[in-house]
Amino acid sequence: MFEIIFLGTSASAPSVHRSLPAQVVKHDEYRFLLDCGEGTQRQILQSGIGFKNLNQILITHGHLDHILGLAGLLSTLMRWETIEVLDIYGSRNALERIHDLLYGVVLRGAQAPMPLNLHIISPGTFFERGDFNISAFNVNHRGSDSLGYVFQEKGRRPFLAEKAEALGVPPGPWRRDLVEGRAVTLPDGRTIEPDAVLGDFKEGTRLVMIGDTGETESLVPVCRDADAIVVESTYLDHEADMARQFGHLTARRAAELAVQAQAKRLILTHISRRYRERDVLQEAQAYFPSTAVARDFDTYQVKRDD
Repeated sequence: MFEIIFLGTSASAPSVHRSLPAQVVKHDEYRFLLDCGEGTQRQILQSGIGFKNLNQILITHGHLDHILGLAGLLSTLMRWETIEVLDIYGSRNALERIHDLLYGVVLRGAQAPMPLNLHIISPGTFFERGDFNISAFNVNHRGSDSLGYVFQEKGRRPFLAEKAEALGVPPGPWRRDLVEGRAVTLPDGRTIEPDAVLGDFKEGTRLVMIGDTGETESLVPVCRDADAIVVESTYLDHEADMARQFGHLTARRAAELAVQAQAKRLILTHISRRYRERDVLQEAQAYFPSTAVARDFDTYQVKRDD
């Protein structure tokens, strides 16, 4: 299961109720900050999640509304918070801009009090731990060398406790080994194979996070069968020409992406202050009913149904 905490859901400029783009994705003890618009550090505090273990930052692209908050965040971490390392991932274009911001404006020749690592990544898996991984994919947005991110739990065969009970498999290392696919010998001498207590293989939860984008055709394969897609919805359909001009989506096009990808759920963000939230939701739900429009500090749990 993944959990998303939306810290900023506005497009380009903040509004009274929406801050600039930033989300946190949680999985067990891991926490990842996706984008860091201006004011994100305050949103982190106001959300109550704090800075602990928030040392992995994924950047979709280098436009200022998605990265300016890194300056304030680093400044706060330098002065008030204890953090062992700060890892920032993104495309070469985005990280070059972030390097100038952090080293040229914040640090100005000084050393960061913690290792500060800028990781240039390409499409493919770049982070893998335990039962999940994160991969990057290309996104087209006004030539900005943009990336999206897939959070993928590893598939598994569920342990069928009732079958283990019926076979007399006691709790402890025997069940652990069976879950991991190894045959076991019970204290009474019987050998139990994993197939006797494991169900059919089930794909793991799949969460797709997309920043700004002007097209969806290339995104359909990577979004296929996603349990949730998080994507921008900067315009409504009556201004589709403007959306194409500036490389953004309408609510309708975002919903059509979810339909084409046969996704389970769509969460819209990057909402322009020129529109009412209910109008964005109404347009999208006309094409994909399982749509929500995120607000600042909303939390969503994403998991695959058994």
